[in-house]
Amino acid sequence: MFSSARTVLFFGIYLILVGITLLLSPNFMLRLFELPETTEVWVRVVGMLVGYLGFYYVMAARKGMTEFIRLTVYTRSTALVFFIGFVLLGFAEPPFALFGAFDFLGALWTWWALRLEGRAG
Repeated sequence: MFSSARTVLFFGIYLILVGITLLLSPNFMLRLFELPETTEVWVRVVGMLVGYLGFYYVMAARKGMTEFIRLTVYTRSTALVFFIGFVLLGFAEPPFALFGAFDFLGALWTWWALRLEGRAG
């Protein structure tokens, strides 16, 4: 497995863990980011979707799907803008932006690995 694939593999595992947490203990995650607790199903649906997304990341990394890996850099690098926007609009408290920061840093790591491999496109 090449280095850029490994970065996406780790990110996929992170997404799966977040997804499982949102499915099994959603209020734990909501409290961490100073969001109101809920009994509604929407947060568990988000957990399911995040877990599925993580599965795609893991499988793409295992298969060495360079184009998918490259595309994740674009989407993950913009997540921080959205999360900061959610905070600025009053939809979430500032710790919520940490999700976006983690996405952004992961995207930079993947981009750097692609660049070192000569696959940055």
